[in-house]
Amino acid sequence: MINKGCFSVKLSILDQSPVSIGTTSQAALEATVELAALADGLGYTRYWTAEHHDMDSLASPAPDIMLGMIGQRTQRIRIGSGAVLLPNYRPYNVVERYNMLATLFPGRVDLGLGRAPGGSAEVSMALVDNFLKRVGEMPDALDELVHFIKADFPKENLYSRITASPVPETPPVPWLLGTSGKSAMLAAEKGLPYVFGDFMSKENGPEIVRNYRKHFFENNPKQKPNAIVTVYAICANTTEAAEEIALSSHLWKIKHAKMNEDKRVPTIDEAKKYKYSEKDLKSIERLKNKQLIGNPKEVKAQLEEIQTMYEVDEIMVVTITHSYEDRKRSYQLLAEEFGLTGN
Repeated sequence: MINKGCFSVKLSILDQSPVSIGTTSQAALEATVELAALADGLGYTRYWTAEHHDMDSLASPAPDIMLGMIGQRTQRIRIGSGAVLLPNYRPYNVVERYNMLATLFPGRVDLGLGRAPGGSAEVSMALVDNFLKRVGEMPDALDELVHFIKADFPKENLYSRITASPVPETPPVPWLLGTSGKSAMLAAEKGLPYVFGDFMSKENGPEIVRNYRKHFFENNPKQKPNAIVTVYAICANTTEAAEEIALSSHLWKIKHAKMNEDKRVPTIDEAKKYKYSEKDLKSIERLKNKQLIGNPKEVKAQLEEIQTMYEVDEIMVVTITHSYEDRKRSYQLLAEEFGLTGN
């Protein structure tokens, strides 16, 4: 076990490129690039961008395009996908793109992989012929992808004759992302590092990560498992300010579960005036149980508790606020409280 108070933690960022009411998708994407540059200077370890499709409230369906922009604006931070939704693509094309990024930004590229659709059933149909079939083929697709990264297909394999060029000196590092025991076991079986999405899972995360490590050692005794946990957090100068800022993200989640609602991130004022049902209020209470909201000392203490529970040395943070300045300030305060050192 990790002894609380006797360890350090690396902090990273997962950015979903949220679109707020009163702004545009262009502004959201520009904010993602700007925030990545800030995180680079603050001393965050990684900056990952997500993949979502046909969503007015989340602006990035193509992490690799965003990472090309982010790589140009950063110097040392690792950049990556959180995640490429692999059933939507052929492994060869994915590795080509991330090999290209790793060639442009040497030693800094992660290739986070997931199996979620990232959108509606109609979106899945538009992206790929048979999404459910591709989900079932995910273990084989992972094998194929890793072979393309390592360029080590057996000679008798047809793909041994081709290369996912350009071939970087330091290849992208594949990670598997998930929110369940099934994804953790797949990562353990394949010998891949694993990211558990605590902020969007109802499962027993610490137990899942413990089982990941146990089965990783059983399947890959010569390798070392590596796990990150992703949490939702909002940090402000005071507890009261953080709780007020969080109102808009709570309403945002409520609206996503309803039809005919504007799915962009609402203002704090709208959140204060919204007519919540009893069901809405109960949902918000459940949301709060999965969120870290408070002043810097409070959020740091909660993150340290998460770290101890999961026995990890790195935590990835998701922050959704209506105001970009509030989101930026939240990450700045965390960096200061943890004593991160950047450029």
